[in-house]
Amino acid sequence: MPNPPRIPEKGRGALSNPEGRFETQHRENFDDGWDREEEPLPPFETTVTPEPARSIISRNQSPDIPFEQSINPYRGCEHGCIYCFARPSHAYVNLSPGLDFETKLFYKEHAAELLEQELRKPSYRPSPITLGANTDPYQPIERKLKVTRSILEVLQRFHHPVSIITKSTLVARDLDILADMARLNLASVMVSITTLDENLKRSLEPRAAGPWARLRTLRALAAQGVPVGVLNAPIIPVVNDREIEQILELAAEAGACCAGYVLLRLPYEVKDLFKEWLDAHLPERAAHVMSIIRQMRGGKDYQSGFGTRMRGTGEYAELIARRFALACRKFNLQHGRRTRLSTAHFRPPAAGPQLDLGL
Repeated sequence: MPNPPRIPEKGRGALSNPEGRFETQHRENFDDGWDREEEPLPPFETTVTPEPARSIISRNQSPDIPFEQSINPYRGCEHGCIYCFARPSHAYVNLSPGLDFETKLFYKEHAAELLEQELRKPSYRPSPITLGANTDPYQPIERKLKVTRSILEVLQRFHHPVSIITKSTLVARDLDILADMARLNLASVMVSITTLDENLKRSLEPRAAGPWARLRTLRALAAQGVPVGVLNAPIIPVVNDREIEQILELAAEAGACCAGYVLLRLPYEVKDLFKEWLDAHLPERAAHVMSIIRQMRGGKDYQSGFGTRMRGTGEYAELIARRFALACRKFNLQHGRRTRLSTAHFRPPAAGPQLDLGL
């Protein structure tokens, strides 16, 4: 018999913990005929594990990504956003893109030291580094671990440009560093706002900051001279697309200078997790939502081609693009243009005192 519908767990985005696509075994519940009440799954506790790394900077050549270098301080994300395109990366460590992604977290061990080593290489050529391209660099465990802050401290000493993408208010903790770097045009921040509806936020992004707190954070950054923008992502048809204009208007009032958007992406296991979420939270709209998504993805749940994966195709996608462009003009926001950061100030600082070799 089919499995019963999953019941959402408070504070979690995914409703299940399916195997990753590289697993050789598949498990599912079934009725064994004993007519016994199914035992509930034990609660998922968050674990944090250091992840050894030999290098820290990731590089990409994707034509639709506006940066060449990025650093991901964390693997997995406690925010639990059901739509997160990074969920499938947990399959590479033999964990589930579902609840494991939200509860089994990893941090880059010795991140600051590794970064300093890379920046000191004679062959290194500076290019802005983005934090938050994959998972949020200011997720809750950053309060204790401070991996992101340690990275910023290195970049500040080297006068190296950095851009940040986050949906967390914790970024304001590092205003001392960001404001100082911004004076040399070395730092910018994009604050991601998905919805202004608190109830929708609680199911879409259960452990992320609320929308109004993000707007306050945007305002605080702008007040200290840090160039800030708003990222309306993801735009989900029939779920949050009606909010585009209001989000951009409020972000502009708070001090945003630019804006960007991304249509919902459903690569690999994310598509099934998202459908499960729709059935649980918006059952009356689930079929309609998926129908429009497929209209924007050539009849499929997702297409990964460069140039279309972020924007989609078809009439609905074109309508979203026109609405977004019009709203940016109306509220005087640069459309899709990030602050151009400077590399002219990059200088590796003098190394510490030479070690005494005892000669």
